[in-house]
Amino acid sequence: MQVETGEAALQVLKSRYGYDQFRFRQAEIVQNLIDGNDALVLMPTGGGKSLCYQIPAIVREGVGIVISPLIALMQDQVNALNTIGIRASFLNSTQSFETRGEVEQQLINGDLDLLYVSPERLNTSDFFNLLHSIDIALFAIDEAHCVSQWGHDFRADYMRLKILHESFPAIPRIALTATADRRTRDEIIQQLELHQAARYIHSFDRPNIFYRISEGQNNRERLWQFIEDNHAESAGIVYCLSRKNVETVADWLSRKGRIALPYHAGMSSDQRAEHQRRFLVEDGVIIVATIAFGMGIDKPDVRFVAHLNLPKTIEAYYQETGRAGRDGLAADAWLAYGMQDVINLRMINQQNEAEESHKILQHSKLEAMLGLCEQVGCRRQTLLAYFDEQLEKPCGHCDNCLLPPTTWDATEAARMALSCVYRTGQRFGTNYVIDILLGKTDERIERNRHDQISTWGIGTELGNNQWRSVFRQLLAFAYLESDSELHGGLRLTQHAKPLLRGEESLHLREVVETSGKRRKRTNRVVVEQTNQPLFERLRSLRKTIAEENGVPPYVIFHDRTLHQMAAVQPLELEQMAELSGVGEKKLTRFGSIFLREIEDFVVGESGDELN
Repeated sequence: MQVETGEAALQVLKSRYGYDQFRFRQAEIVQNLIDGNDALVLMPTGGGKSLCYQIPAIVREGVGIVISPLIALMQDQVNALNTIGIRASFLNSTQSFETRGEVEQQLINGDLDLLYVSPERLNTSDFFNLLHSIDIALFAIDEAHCVSQWGHDFRADYMRLKILHESFPAIPRIALTATADRRTRDEIIQQLELHQAARYIHSFDRPNIFYRISEGQNNRERLWQFIEDNHAESAGIVYCLSRKNVETVADWLSRKGRIALPYHAGMSSDQRAEHQRRFLVEDGVIIVATIAFGMGIDKPDVRFVAHLNLPKTIEAYYQETGRAGRDGLAADAWLAYGMQDVINLRMINQQNEAEESHKILQHSKLEAMLGLCEQVGCRRQTLLAYFDEQLEKPCGHCDNCLLPPTTWDATEAARMALSCVYRTGQRFGTNYVIDILLGKTDERIERNRHDQISTWGIGTELGNNQWRSVFRQLLAFAYLESDSELHGGLRLTQHAKPLLRGEESLHLREVVETSGKRRKRTNRVVVEQTNQPLFERLRSLRKTIAEENGVPPYVIFHDRTLHQMAAVQPLELEQMAELSGVGEKKLTRFGSIFLREIEDFVVGESGDELN
């Protein structure tokens, strides 16, 4: 029986999805669910989590119920499944009463392989009663980290999903996420009562993503230079901390000549839906967003994710950057931050009305994020270590590996800075203290008589930008903190005393003015040699077909599949069927159309050679 179900799963994989074999530990997970067991799956974005529950839902009797927090994306997910011949639908509040009735009737009739619902709808008594009247293959709880009260994507309705185990103890459940440290994993198991579940924790590494983080001024201009030099026509996401910044940056990028659309919770649902649709369907669109955008985005060809503000946690940073390069091709994660980010986030945490234990945890998470930013070694090693994963050697695929930062003995400069903060009363902001160190005078300094203290003018050997870097790193390493009651005034922490007393030294990163240009780097992703002109023709054809079918282009074929077509140049359906990502349904619907385009190109090339 074990062999038969394994063969059934492989048959679905090949015929529906067009793949010859499973990746990572997908085969184990699929078989575990087919056998009726529970599972907890941690797999990076783009690792193929959805296959882990979609294939068992098809092989097992009944319908797979997928709990997803992403109402706005359910239609796209269902469209993609329908395109490859899988009977899928969804139920959510955007549908009319009549449409929901039709879907419920399909459910009752056994005409669905998969049904997507939100946790809020699943927890209604009407829907729960409906579940008791049908055959259920499995429950899939997507984005399971939303159950964590300590997380950045907490959803209260996820806490109630333990009722699935209580009401349907014989139905297998699978909880999936791309982002969970050890504490969050334990909380998922506890809250969802998955104590007996098999745990599948894949590597958190996304080897195709190049990480670069920098501190400096003029972040927007640096962002534009990075985009122009590396992604002049690529789709990307730019994250900002506030709605106002989202609007400003989107408008600024639009005036620079790019299609840049804002997305934040202050917009109407229709506006957000339209901007999300354009991002998914059109080529080269940039979305400028708060964290309200992105969870579950299934667009595989996002070539860069940029942050114009410091994320609050490494979990948030990892999840947001993970939306780049889902197709496995080269992508960039770009982050620019400054001292004000550190001050703002610490003040937000101080003013939080949550329990003290929660504030302490959030503070430690912010410290870990700052540690990643100020790291002088391999970024990827630090990132993976946060998730309890060790990378033996530096990755060679981040900014610090390609251009190791230089450090300098900043002990005396740090003592000057800390002494100046102390002697000005520990109540002034960074700019004011730097003015004192540089020996500047103005009405405020003279009124406070700070031009007469011992630290006035002792720091003229360093420039303003160098001092800002010193203060930023002193804040990042917790020698200084910002007092929210004093509107951001600096004060010393306990860590400062040993440094001031001469009991320890301090080395800091040097300030380096860098351009956004992509340096020569080791690409850890192997991509087939592609005939670029043919690839562009196939890409154009795909866009036309996608528009005619009302679906995003990647639903027709992924870029990776088009690269293979351009490299192999198949001229028969049997040859095309051998390419990764070409299943039976897509081969029947689109195979001949793409073969004609390839044949026209090949004939044209031959004619050019004869001439």
